[in-house]
Amino acid sequence: MKPADIRAMSDDQLKEELLKLKKEQFNLRFQKATGQLENTARVRQVRRDIARIKTEMTARARKAATEKA
Repeated sequence: MKPADIRAMSDDQLKEELLKLKKEQFNLRFQKATGQLENTARVRQVRRDIARIKTEMTARARKAATEKA
């Protein structure tokens, strides 16, 4: 997922996408543990997408806090 795509999402969409990615990460961990994981690069990709979304959410929260002050 590209950073520009993440910036274009609303807050609700970000929360939904984060939840979806965390579920996928959970499933990938189980697949890895049972030896069924085929695309090992997907684990890294999901982890980084989660970080990108969390970074954008934090940036929005800080921006809202500075606007109030």
